[in-house]
Formats: sequence, C-alpha cells, structure tokens
Amino acid sequence: KCAHLRLVCQAELKPYYTSKLWWCGITLLGLGEVGNFAAYGFAPIALVAPLGCVSVIGGAFISVFFLKKTMRTADILGGTLTVTGIYLFVTFAPNVHQELTARQVQNYLVSWPFLVYSILEIIIFCILLYFYKRKAVKHIVVLLMMVALLASLTVIAVKAVSSMITLSVKGKMQLSYSVFYIMIVLMATSCAFQVKFLNQAMHLYEATAVVPINFVFFTTSAIISGVIFYREFQSAALLSVFMFLFGCLLSFLGVFIIARNKKEEHLQIPFIDCGHIPGQKLTSKIQPDSHSSCYGTLNKEDESVKSQS
Repeated sequence: KCAHLRLVCQAELKPYYTSKLWWCGITLLGLGEVGNFAAYGFAPIALVAPLGCVSVIGGAFISVFFLKKTMRTADILGGTLTVTGIYLFVTFAPNVHQELTARQVQNYLVSWPFLVYSILEIIIFCILLYFYKRKAVKHIVVLLMMVALLASLTVIAVKAVSSMITLSVKGKMQLSYSVFYIMIVLMATSCAFQVKFLNQAMHLYEATAVVPINFVFFTTSAIISGVIFYREFQSAALLSVFMFLFGCLLSFLGVFIIARNKKEEHLQIPFIDCGHIPGQKLTSKIQPDSHSSCYGTLNKEDESVKSQS
C-alpha cells in the first residue's frame, strides 16, 4: 500500500512491480508465510490458526504510522478484545506436541472420524458449488464457506508436510513415503482453489467485509479439522475447552469491531495536481486508476482538459 501511494506521487508513472519498496513488502509477506508454515510443525492447529488475528490488529495499528491513518476508538477496543482473546486461547490451547511420522498420517487418513468428516465436507462443498455454478449464487457467505471447507484440507496437509519435513531435518527421514507427496499435492490444490474463490469474494465485496468473515470461517474450519484429524482436544479438560472457545470468540469480536464501518480506501491521495503539466490550469486534476498498471488518466469529462489537449 505504501509503495502504491509513493508511485502515485511520482511525476513518471511506473507499474507497481518496478518499485523496490513493493518487492520489499512482498518479501516480508513471504517470510511471514514461511514462518506460519513452519509453526504448524511445532504447535497444534488449534493454536496456530486463531493467531492469524494478530495480522488484523497489527495491520490496523501499523497503518497509523506508515499510511497516516487515524486511530479510531473502535480500533483500540477491537485490539483490546483481540489481545485478551489471544491470551485466553494461547493459555488454554491443547498442550500436545506430536511428532507426526508418515505412518501416523497414513493412519489418520483412513480413520473413520476423518472419513465421515471428509464425506460430509464433500457433500456440503458440492451443494455450495452447485448454487455457485448453476444458480449463479455469489453471496459472500457461499464463497467464503467454500474457501473455509478447502482451508480445512489445507491446514491438515500443511501440518503433515511441515511435521514430516521437521522430522527429516532432525534425522528421521520421512520424505521417502508416498503420503508426503500426496499431502503436498493436496496442499497445493486446495490452496489454488482457495485463491480462486477468495479472489471472487474480494472482487464482489469490500475487503472490510471479506477479511473478518473469512478469518472467522477459516479459523473455525481449521480448529474442527485439527480436532477430528489430529485429535488435539482428546484429553483436554472441559474448562480448558470452554476458555479456549471463549478466547476465540473474543478474537472474532475484536476483528469485526476493527473492520466495522471502515470505508474502503483505494488511495490516500485521491487526486494529483496537474499544475506542472504545461498548458494546464491548477484546478485540473488527474484521477488515478487503482485497477490499472498505469496510475493516472485524464478526466475525460473535463471540457477544459479536452480543449488544452
């Protein structure tokens, strides 16, 4: 975002991918995702998945410094609720450390709870896909539910792959098993289709609506898949389960409060002064087009601009 804003202010219009700042941001984003991937190899899904809310509150507060946005009371309240929720679900998350071998993953894949869960998930996904394709129903809930169903398979595969790589690095080779490559294919395929439906949701609806709903759906499906596939809450006390769910609820509420009534902003500087263009008056403007690699186009409806052209 910061790179896009800087490009808008430059006299010479350039595509965003020529910006070093943009590539710096993409690199940092990639490093964060690598760390997130590695975390699944050391901690339960029920702990790693809800911690995604840190990016939401982090983005809200960091934007104040880098994008000069105004800190709202809702941001402070939402951040407080989210941090409280993080403390609760980190404290009461299942304390299980599994060194998942390839044979254990194979056994989990053919266990009856996962088979029943997979059948139900496939049926629900097919119903949603039918309404999406045949009936042209593109409601935000339909799109993000399909994303969440795919995400449950993604986190299962990610944890399996990450755990097997971790064990292999420690000297217990797991990469020779076929289930490792099956999980990689499952991970890549489910991620690709997630991007398809999530992109559709982002195209049709504002990010302020998509981000919190997607976070809630994704986290819920990830926790359920961890419970069913990896049996993470098998020996947990009832009070711990209740406090964990209460912490997740507080985090969900905090994310919704942060995103609530936040208008979509394409650019911080909506207009560029054309005073430096020969023959133009100071009142003439260029309207940036955020959907194009070219950041400025002349306003075609401005008769004065037409006459100067």
